[in-house]
Amino acid sequence: MVIVSDTTGASSACDTIRTLARRLPRLWYQREVRHFAVVGAAAVVVAACGAAPEPAPPNLSTTTPAAMGDIDPARIDRARYDLPPDYEVTDVSGRVAPVAQWGFGPGWTAEPGICGPISDPVVDPATVRGWSASGAGGIVYAVAAGGAVDIDPVTADQCATWTLSAGPTTGTVRSIEAPSIEGVQTHAMAAEALTVVEGGTETRSQATTVVASEGDHVVYVTVVTDPGSPNPALDGDFAASLLSETVAALRS
Repeated sequence: MVIVSDTTGASSACDTIRTLARRLPRLWYQREVRHFAVVGAAAVVVAACGAAPEPAPPNLSTTTPAAMGDIDPARIDRARYDLPPDYEVTDVSGRVAPVAQWGFGPGWTAEPGICGPISDPVVDPATVRGWSASGAGGIVYAVAAGGAVDIDPVTADQCATWTLSAGPTTGTVRSIEAPSIEGVQTHAMAAEALTVVEGGTETRSQATTVVASEGDHVVYVTVVTDPGSPNPALDGDFAASLLSETVAALRS
């Protein structure tokens, strides 16, 4: 019988007993006393060495409902198919921030000033992708980019209503209810702009912009309409729906 009194040599003793235990089926013709001696030795060694460790479980990855594909601005063209019929589509270029889509030129100012970045998010220009489309119901913009910086919630709370001006154009911006889209943060704005040109001619426009943010990516859809147009205008519900479809397209 093998007796282990300390940890020195315990590993080899364990190995010896396990080897003998594996050979037990082949020792059935030996005297039973020898069989019991081996079994007794195994019991002593198991008590000293402890039970054999359980095999480690395999590495597992858990996917929650919010775990989705990353937003890729290069896929923005996939969202074109959600436009109404007969809309002409072109790639965006130049100034593509919401404030520009609303009709405010360079050099615009916001009051209060802290609200300005909400309409002109900081992004990496090299990552900007998007398109614009025009039709009877208005003008639609869809833009996605990386390198974005989240809007400070405190700033958003302080900018429920604010104003913009740029040359002959002035306007009011207000926060509106944003759509709920799984996995992203959203906010929405409604802007009304008035441009007075020489001779007193006035041009008015209305716009709805809905924005989705995820990490350092931002996606926004803007719908600009002419209040004086005889055609039915696209509304805020269309903008919210298109944003949801665009986010899904950028992840697929």
